[in-house]
Amino acid sequence: MSTDIEIARTIKLKHIREIAARLAVPEDDLVLYGKYKAKLPLALIDLEKAKKSRLILVSAISPTPAGEGKTTVSIGLALGLNRIGRKTAVVLREPSLGPVFGIKGGATGGGHSQVLPMEDINLHFTGDFAAIEKAHNLLAAVIDNNIQNKKSNLNIDPRTVTWRRVMDMNDRSLRKIIVGLGGTMSGVPRETGFDIVAASEVMAILCLSNDLKHLKEKLGNIFVGYTYDRKPVYARDLKANGAMAALLKDAIMPNLVQTSEGTPAIIHGGPFANIAHGCNSIIATRVGLTLSDYVVTEAGFAFELGAEKFLDIKCRYAGLSPSAAVLVATVRALKYHGGVGLKELNKPDAEAVRRGLENLEKHVENMKQFELSPVIALNKFTSDTEEEIAVVKAKCAELGVPVAVADVWGKGGEGALELAGLVAKAAESNTRGFKPVYEWEWPVEKKIEAIAGKMYGARHIDYTPKARKDLEKINGLGLDKLPVCIAKTQKSLSDNPELIGRPKDFVVTVREIEIASGAGFIIPITGDIMRMPGLPEHPASENIDIDENGNITGLF
Repeated sequence: MSTDIEIARTIKLKHIREIAARLAVPEDDLVLYGKYKAKLPLALIDLEKAKKSRLILVSAISPTPAGEGKTTVSIGLALGLNRIGRKTAVVLREPSLGPVFGIKGGATGGGHSQVLPMEDINLHFTGDFAAIEKAHNLLAAVIDNNIQNKKSNLNIDPRTVTWRRVMDMNDRSLRKIIVGLGGTMSGVPRETGFDIVAASEVMAILCLSNDLKHLKEKLGNIFVGYTYDRKPVYARDLKANGAMAALLKDAIMPNLVQTSEGTPAIIHGGPFANIAHGCNSIIATRVGLTLSDYVVTEAGFAFELGAEKFLDIKCRYAGLSPSAAVLVATVRALKYHGGVGLKELNKPDAEAVRRGLENLEKHVENMKQFELSPVIALNKFTSDTEEEIAVVKAKCAELGVPVAVADVWGKGGEGALELAGLVAKAAESNTRGFKPVYEWEWPVEKKIEAIAGKMYGARHIDYTPKARKDLEKINGLGLDKLPVCIAKTQKSLSDNPELIGRPKDFVVTVREIEIASGAGFIIPITGDIMRMPGLPEHPASENIDIDENGNITGLF
């Protein structure tokens, strides 16, 4: 069987000018990055035209090591919609180098359902992550410089500084560090650390900004810490937001590439959904909706994580509402949720599939709580049996939700024709918006309880003393009306990654609550979730290589 990268190399790429022409984008509007990549100017956005297009949200059941293929299905669905006559673009997040070199080895779809050129997209792409990293770390340097210079500083208490540094790599040894060692000329010693770029507030700000002016304003709203006399300090007080925005002048423009079948693909921003809000940018989504009749987009990880944040945060800030919602599942993942070990997943086991369907059922319930009409996409693997597929179809019939088997890895858009038909029917018959899980005006605790109770199925929320103090700080700063972006493991509906399937009667523990006032949300951190991941015992980087002709291998 061919690998993803081998299949990608069999596809003759079209010049990006041809892809842009399919969206009626003039060649002079393209900012070219070679033959196959380009940036799109924000001036293309037409909000009135965008309102007439249909947005399709793709999410999934709780992730497992067996894989669900949400990105692969999102791309395949866009291909299928184009094949049945709907002018469609797929709008996705950019991959982070952390997962690329850590576990996943790539994040551009798979088989005959990919975005291309996959090597470029998976690696440095157009430099957006690097620009975000530089803008974030510029503020960190300005903060320490202000503390160092006694004559013209803001009297910042270094013990209260919450702004850390970032890098786009999994490196657990940098989670907690001491800076400023080496004497008086090397700064003031204090404890800090590194997060991954995907968890940077600058990443979230970029993805939730409307334009360059809005971006600069939101960067200025970043909370830094307090002065010694307990006055809050923001990035605007340090006069850092203008320079930060200057570093992001190109990164704010979304990137245009293509799929394996020449469908336009807009890729922009890359916040993780377990430690951030897990969606591509508002700008990219609006560009897609302006230039096409349908936009297929995904929200990171499962529905209770990325999709909840997509709806309760991104859509409410942007005034968006999906016309249809797709839930991706696989027979293999359902067997895992049914208690089957990784090494046994290729063996037929219809009963394990039946047990694992409780996870799918909970996510369907969650979709209906938003008053969305779910469509189930069963992402097909060669090991699936007809009996196992029949079990899934029977459950979907019982739940009253349409289901289609999607063979997009093997067949591309042809394998998504049934799914595309179901999605188009759902989207074109939808006349209402979604219902949020909570109102922003509610107290912070009530908002957390609404998400954890309704989406996760939690019985109770525990707050550590640190979290209680954080709540007091949030209320004191007047930030309690912001939406909440819960950081939680993606491996379970609960905050315990070991609880697969559909756990019940569990307690969610909020350890602390971080402030992202620039992005416009607060971040309750639950369980053992970390904002700087670590590498596995055998990282994907061990398999990635390049030959003397510049051909990269090992991305899959």
